[in-house]
Amino acid sequence: MATTLTKADLGQAIRLARARRGLSWAEIAESVGKDPVWTVAALLGQHPLPAADAATVASLLDLDDEAVAVLQMMPYRGSDATMATDPVIYRFHEALAVYGPAIKELIGEEFGDGIMSAINFQVSVRRRPHPEGDRVVVTFDGKFLDYAWMHSAQEVSR
Repeated sequence: MATTLTKADLGQAIRLARARRGLSWAEIAESVGKDPVWTVAALLGQHPLPAADAATVASLLDLDDEAVAVLQMMPYRGSDATMATDPVIYRFHEALAVYGPAIKELIGEEFGDGIMSAINFQVSVRRRPHPEGDRVVVTFDGKFLDYAWMHSAQEVSR
């Protein structure tokens, strides 16, 4: 039997169930022993959960067997285009549009030609008190990957 519940639909159901039960995202992450940012991303459909973690979340939020199966499915990553209009997400796009080229240049100067992995990656969010209003501190921590040109087998054997 094919599942009719999408990861996006389940993410919205999880948001509602979490609010109804008065649970914080941090409490849910602690229940599965995972990082809060990773856990929220997984519950909103961006990562598959191991079976035991999916069962724990389902029990905590009173989700059914179909939800447990969907939590374990491999996702199609990335956000839908309408998400880019959310003010918080839009500001990340704006910050990268403004500072992305400078960050790229600085990474190139420090590491060489390559990229920061978003697969071998951690992200954290924290609050930093400030006299003019608290600050949001977001840290991206990704492995550096060199660009490498690989010749085809035919070219190498010549």
